[in-house]
Amino acid sequence: MNADLQRLENWVAPLLQQLQPAQRSRLARKVGTALRRSQQQRIAAQKNPDGSPYAARRNPPSRRAKARRIKRGAMFAKIRQARHLRVRANANEVAVGFTGRVSHIAMVHQEGRADSVSKGGPRVTYQRRQLLGFTSSDEQLIRDTLLRHLSAC
Repeated sequence: MNADLQRLENWVAPLLQQLQPAQRSRLARKVGTALRRSQQQRIAAQKNPDGSPYAARRNPPSRRAKARRIKRGAMFAKIRQARHLRVRANANEVAVGFTGRVSHIAMVHQEGRADSVSKGGPRVTYQRRQLLGFTSSDEQLIRDTLLRHLSAC
């Protein structure tokens, strides 16, 4: 995927150099917002960037099944909200990422790390679930947003 992003960057760099910094900032904000919306929709659909579904939650041991029930709804329902999934943009770059405590939770799942379930609780190795990542449709979304912005200028 890095090769695709490099190709996109090489294609768009000469076009962006012709814009003023304020115009580049507005464009970066538009691209970031569109990417955030795309990532939110993909997280809601419970899919990795490659299109595969997220790894399922593990089933608790039967002796604890009724004592501490885990909600079996969609994972990451709250962290995909705009207050946690932030866009940072300036004239030179745009970044979409998580903030605060949510960033730690997202990183654990993104990389499949081990973490404690609760403070002082047992450590569990979580399955890898890629919350953030580029898809081919994201690359096309960036192109379309760039072309719309440049044709409006």
